Amino acid sequence: MLLQVLGTAAGGGIPQWNCACPGCSGARAHPGRRRRHASLAVRADEGRWYLVNATPDIGDQIEAHPALHPGPGARQTPIAGVVLTDAELDHTLGIWRLREADGLEILATAPVREAVDGRLRLGPVLTPYTTLTWRELHGRGTQPLGPRASGPAGSGLRISAVPVSGKRPRYAADAPEDDTWVVALRLYDPATGRSALYAPAVATWSDTLHQAAAEADCVIVDGTFWDEEEPRRTGISSRTATGMGHLPIDGPNGTAGILATLPGRCLYTHLNNTNPLLDPAAPEHKRLARLGLEVADDGMVIEL
Repeated sequence: MLLQVLGTAAGGGIPQWNCACPGCSGARAHPGRRRRHASLAVRADEGRWYLVNATPDIGDQIEAHPALHPGPGARQTPIAGVVLTDAELDHTLGIWRLREADGLEILATAPVREAVDGRLRLGPVLTPYTTLTWRELHGRGTQPLGPRASGPAGSGLRISAVPVSGKRPRYAADAPEDDTWVVALRLYDPATGRSALYAPAVATWSDTLHQAAAEADCVIVDGTFWDEEEPRRTGISSRTATGMGHLPIDGPNGTAGILATLPGRCLYTHLNNTNPLLDPAAPEHKRLARLGLEVADDGMVIEL
């Protein structure tokens, strides 16, 4: 299994275009601190990749990684489709950038498809340009990622959705409740028995999520905020981290203590521009290192 980290920033990216906070100003002064929106590319087969979430940075993210470049045919692309973990704008707007594709497969849970296809009108807008093929991402059981997974036993990757929360995007605040509005994605390689869990937005740490994380060889999880009071302390919101739908890293309800007990490799992604971890010299990095935890970097390659 090969995972390519395309981005590790929360909504707005780092730096955010309208923000002069220390995190964004630091990224402008030190380009090495810049982070694109959180996304992952998964190799389903040789020369065939799926993007986990399609961000506003999708064009730059593809160009930054040669394995995702087109060729050898003039319009031959290795990008086969997109898997959505939620319906938030920073995880879906990039799909419109893929309109030049001959066809595109999109995997999403039922409420996420309804929001993106119905409320954002993805289908009506893109149908004149390309062919969209929807596959429902189920909250229970596994399913193949890519065509080879449907072949002989042991071939190809399999995926499953782990329900995380019913947090709806603002543009769908009046939509019906459902526990698969936000999911984590479990990737499993039957040929090696290895698995990964990608959970860029975590509002609560459920028993189901814990079991999936405990079974994974690699866990990439929501690191939006360092502590519970960060949004209020920095003035970006009147709500706490948990109130905004993101468990903090540190503190009594933080995820660091949980991840430190897991057997697999654990990394944080989806960092907000207020997170002190954006500064490579911040002491918070040493605290994570003592727990055996990491912060994912843009461009990181993980092979399992």
